[in-house]
Amino acid sequence: MTTRSLTFSQRAQAAFIAAVSPPLIGALGRSLRWEVEGYEHYEAIRAQGDQPIFAFWHGRILPATWFWRDRDIVVMTSENFDGECIARVIRRFGYGVARGSTSRRGARALAQLRRDMRTGKPAALTLDGPRGPAGTAQPGAVWLSGLTGNPILPFHIEAARYWAADTWDRAQVPKPFSRVAVAIGEPMRVEKTATDAEREEARLALQGTLARLSLSTEEMLGGG
Repeated sequence: MTTRSLTFSQRAQAAFIAAVSPPLIGALGRSLRWEVEGYEHYEAIRAQGDQPIFAFWHGRILPATWFWRDRDIVVMTSENFDGECIARVIRRFGYGVARGSTSRRGARALAQLRRDMRTGKPAALTLDGPRGPAGTAQPGAVWLSGLTGNPILPFHIEAARYWAADTWDRAQVPKPFSRVAVAIGEPMRVEKTATDAEREEARLALQGTLARLSLSTEEMLGGG
């Protein structure tokens, strides 16, 4: 599905969401109390002249959008109605967009991310998007690291108080003025010459890292 294949009603809904969401997200983001561990990993990547490939779970798109805003990050979003809404909203926070997913037009989106990274832009992928299963890493970030030589930067965000959507990813919306923990893991590089077995090993390692970062955020928040 492309933007042109959306119905008039869907395009109108996406435009409405893009108009009303950014001010609400901004007000919410400014009210939150952020606690961060591992930010030095991001700084080290930039100090080396590399670009990070941000890797996180689909259910944390909203807080991640605010936390990493205005860094010219290019994000892969799916070519459906939900992806169109996300794309329109995150552009308002200084992100670029590559349309595609692991299930549709993924190769084209990865090619765009590769081109954008060559121009000095970071990239970001939701590891379990666009349809899950939740907590299962897809191989996109691993492939992109091998193609570009840039490191994957895994992170997880957890709020002490939040609303959870009734969706497959249990998308989390922090409640105003709540504490929010951000745990950033050590960078992971995948060699261009990696075999299929080595890429699968990297995918599983990345999935395990995200699980550990999730536990770290719970500890930062005092066990939830």
